[in-house]
Amino acid sequence: MKKSIKTAVKIVVSFILLFYVLSNIDTKKVVSILKEVDFFWLFLAFIAFNLSKIVSSIRLNYYFRDLNIELTQIENLRLYYVGMFYNLFLPGGIGGDGYKIYLLRKRFQTPVISLVNATLIDRISGLVALLFLCAILFFFSSFTKLFEQLGFLSLICALLVYPTFLYLHKRLFKNFLTYLKETTVLGFIVQALQLICAYFIIKALPQTPPIIDFLTLFLISSIVAVLPLTVGGVGARELTFLYGLKLIGQDPASGVAFSFIFFLITLISSSIGIFFIHKPLIKSD
Repeated sequence: MKKSIKTAVKIVVSFILLFYVLSNIDTKKVVSILKEVDFFWLFLAFIAFNLSKIVSSIRLNYYFRDLNIELTQIENLRLYYVGMFYNLFLPGGIGGDGYKIYLLRKRFQTPVISLVNATLIDRISGLVALLFLCAILFFFSSFTKLFEQLGFLSLICALLVYPTFLYLHKRLFKNFLTYLKETTVLGFIVQALQLICAYFIIKALPQTPPIIDFLTLFLISSIVAVLPLTVGGVGARELTFLYGLKLIGQDPASGVAFSFIFFLITLISSSIGIFFIHKPLIKSD
């Protein structure tokens, strides 16, 4: 399937999911919630989100060092934001990861497969931390009252996810072991900052919903958004909140409003990359 077709499919799926979600909630209430948000907390959420991206760029730079790619943190951060811009605004085109691989291959003559592996293990590191935090929060959420067996399984997941990751990392990504401790810790910090961002968004809402349940759904929606089915997770996050909150008898309107706000923060933050798009790498090739 051509990339243009994949992009079209993602856009269509996002619109279908959004239409379905909006058809099953009180949209006037969502608008009312968005009008009454506290911008002070939203500003803090924006800061926390971008701090998570800065830490994420540092983690990725450690993987680059294992490939003898020497980038300053500022240079790497510029490239990272450009990648965010491409990932969100051109999801089916060259893509942020593809663009970074292209530039680094051009400058450092690093094999493409090595750059792909660095990008892959970077993503996996973040996903592992996401699964760990999600499992912990799920155990303390209202969802365990509905699915007691899942509460037990979530604890098993929390206990096994990091040992499994470290075992597979050492077997499958042997070229990226020099900074294993640093990248693993940074991966956790990235997701913790994302969680803090979500907490600040919750505080910005006019009425504070059940925090643990909301944070749990946020992490679940982040896992769902990883699937390459929608544009930037749009539609998938909203659908997760719609069904998740209905399961525990909560009004999904606040969850959909939360999800819109998080996407807006992502959109604005990714737009920062446009300032560096003309020259993402400071040094000349």
